[in-house]
Amino acid sequence: MPSSVVTFYQQAVIVIIMPDDPAANLALNIKQLREARGLTQQQIAKAAALPRPTWANLESGAANPTLLVLMKVAGALQVTLEELVGPPRAVARLYRADQLPLRRRGKVSVRRLLPDPIAGMELERMELPVGASMAGVPHTPGTREYLTCETGQLELTASGERWTLEPGDVVVFRGDQAHGYRNPGRAAAVAYSVVTLARATS
Repeated sequence: MPSSVVTFYQQAVIVIIMPDDPAANLALNIKQLREARGLTQQQIAKAAALPRPTWANLESGAANPTLLVLMKVAGALQVTLEELVGPPRAVARLYRADQLPLRRRGKVSVRRLLPDPIAGMELERMELPVGASMAGVPHTPGTREYLTCETGQLELTASGERWTLEPGDVVVFRGDQAHGYRNPGRAAAVAYSVVTLARATS
């Protein structure tokens, strides 16, 4: 058999078996999940209570991790063990609106916009009909919230102060205090809230 044919055959076999190789899946998944969270190896290794060289070996596929190490990795990335060793997911995934968690507080609709958990961050879309209001829930001490109005008019009350936001306006405030939202306008209001959570102190 010509050498070129043998080479092609070997490459074709590799392409077929790689997706079913748990070790290869593990290395690729760990790297993709870390990068998707915008973290360095040093940062995620610290979150997992692992040495950085150990994490680097995991991403290179050179490691033979114990169950305890895998559990630490899964915990830091906030995924299951099955997701770590399963076939890698597509680089992009479309989430339809009805697939995202939605809750209602009175007349206000609040939709979570991050389908995958990202440590220390919450992003939500709020829709308030005319005259609707909602009390915010104070977060961990030190938390900051970034609130922007997309359409309509939105009123924020926090610590006895009041701000009225027009489309495009942004207000930054402490999210660890009592606060509330209200639509004082004549049309439905849509706003986005980005919460950066402070770490809870023991």
